[in-house]
Amino acid sequence: MLRTIAKLPNLPNVLRNVSGRRAAALLLAGAVATTYAAVRVYASPAGDETSPVPVVVELFTSEGCSSCPPADTLLRKLDALQPIKGVEVIGVEEHVDYWNQDGWVDPYSALEWTYRQREYVAKFKDATAYTPQMIVDGDKEMVNSSAAQVVNAIRQSAQQMKVQVSLTPQAPDGNDAQQFEVRVANAAGAAQQGKADVWLAVTEQDLQMDVTGGENKGRMLQHAAIVRLLEKIGSISSKDKSPFASESRVKFKSSWKKPNLRIVVFVQDHKSMRIVGAASAKVTS
Repeated sequence: MLRTIAKLPNLPNVLRNVSGRRAAALLLAGAVATTYAAVRVYASPAGDETSPVPVVVELFTSEGCSSCPPADTLLRKLDALQPIKGVEVIGVEEHVDYWNQDGWVDPYSALEWTYRQREYVAKFKDATAYTPQMIVDGDKEMVNSSAAQVVNAIRQSAQQMKVQVSLTPQAPDGNDAQQFEVRVANAAGAAQQGKADVWLAVTEQDLQMDVTGGENKGRMLQHAAIVRLLEKIGSISSKDKSPFASESRVKFKSSWKKPNLRIVVFVQDHKSMRIVGAASAKVTS
């Protein structure tokens, strides 16, 4: 079922009357239900003569939403297959918390991701927030999207001007932490509209859950790269002439499986929310 937030200033006030939204939910679920077959059409040999262009695909989702599993499947497949030649799809799955009152508390959900989605709602001038919502490079939202439409949006975003972002892992320090060097080569270009924020995320892949309540009761859900941590590590001004550089130490929780962790860094224009550059790296076990 599709879930929307009635009034953004007061997030806990969730619409209770689901009539009128069920049809939209069924349409959305049907549109992405054949994602495995659809994505295969775009598969191409890995590798290119040049470095692939990173494109960040965010998915706002919930284990309490019956329309969300097909979207999770689509993102997981895009991230695993990397089906678009010359493009690195960086999947980021953010679980909102406004489904938690309907019989199942999503263990991966957080109010932080709900707030982040609310910023996109304002950007796209949507009437409400909803799940599942897929956003490509902070610039295009996918509503009732087919796999072909998502792939097309990714291709279009890869053709936009990007800034060069580098992410260099350092040796682990032995205390369940690791240092990462982040650099943005063209700082002024990253902040053409005045200011850009540099974000660092930790994502974990291969997570699954046996849901025992709510709309997905009885289902085993498999997820894409779930966000475990997201923090702003710096800002860039259009007046900056030197490259942006940062040393960021990331502390890993013992419940996170290191072999499945990835660090994602992206530069996001503060006003438009368009992601203008990104990089990712595996965590050293």
